[in-house]
Amino acid sequence: MIHPHTELRFIRPEIGWGVVATRPIPRGTITWALDPLDRCLTDAELAALPAFAQRQLETYSYVDRRGLHVLCWDHARFVNHSCDANCLSVGYEFELAVRDIAAGEELTDDYGTLNLTEAFPCSCGAARCRGTLLPADKFTLAPHWNALARDAFFLLRSVPQPLWEVLLEKDEIAAALADPARLRPIQTHFAPATGPQAAPAVAAWR
Repeated sequence: MIHPHTELRFIRPEIGWGVVATRPIPRGTITWALDPLDRCLTDAELAALPAFAQRQLETYSYVDRRGLHVLCWDHARFVNHSCDANCLSVGYEFELAVRDIAAGEELTDDYGTLNLTEAFPCSCGAARCRGTLLPADKFTLAPHWNALARDAFFLLRSVPQPLWEVLLEKDEIAAALADPARLRPIQTHFAPATGPQAAPAVAAWR
């Protein structure tokens, strides 16, 4: 479920539609959380769908650590990529704002965190745009993502959290807030890789 203070807007022809904040969203705010209405499909279930449905899933779903294709039921599926994303995750089924998001600003995440299986060109327009997103980005950029998300995570209790009731891992999150050593890193989300891109699925905070 996407944060309630957002709406779907057309961004530009190269990007299409995106999710925009309708009010300021402070750093540390949960901006999206997996919920029971989101649909999770196996490779076999995806392959059994008609071609038009497969195309939609390829565009609007992401792959989780179990290899499931997750399709968000609301406009969360329109969150666009940025190489300088303002929303990231630690090791739980939610994303949070890693910096203050102004009213009218687009919410973005980094598709490099979403278990890419092939490279594709990027047109996000960020000053630090990588040009091409690679499956190996999740290993090379994890320390950077962890640093941003970890600092924002410990602000959870200091800002309003309209999505708190949606969270599926409240006890684990509360435990990590009480003991930072228990915080799970973003690598928790990474599906194991094989071949030349292979690397450990879960690494330490480094």
